[in-house]
Amino acid sequence: MTITVGDLAANRYVLLTTYRRDGRPVATPVWAVPYDGGLAVWTPASSGKVKRIRHTSEVTVASCDFRGGNVGPAATGSAEVLDPAATARVRQELKRKYGVSARLTIALSALRRGSAGSVGIKVAPR
Repeated sequence: MTITVGDLAANRYVLLTTYRRDGRPVATPVWAVPYDGGLAVWTPASSGKVKRIRHTSEVTVASCDFRGGNVGPAATGSAEVLDPAATARVRQELKRKYGVSARLTIALSALRRGSAGSVGIKVAPR
C-alpha cells in the first residue's frame, strides 16, 4: 500500500524533511492538519525549514512520534509557505485537532513573535 501526503495528515505528528542547498536532509517532527488534499503545518517564520522551503520546495513527510522517531513510510510532496489568511486557517485547524495544547502554543507564539511571526506551510502531493 502506498501512503500519500493527505493520508499522513491524520497522524498526531509527522516528520517533515526539508533539504539544504547541498542536498542534505533535515527532518523535524511537527503537528499536521488536512489541507486542500494534502496537509499543512505551522512554524515560526524565521525557522530553518521556511528558509529551506523557499529555496527548494521538495519535501518528504512520514508518520512519527513526538521525538521524530520515524514509524512509517514516507511520501514526497511539494511545500509552499502560505500567506497570512491561509496561515490563520491552519491555526484554526490546529486548534480544532489538538485542542488546548494548540491553543496555548499558538497564544504564546503570538505573544512572543506577533501574529506575523509564524507561517503555515502547505504540503501538496507530488
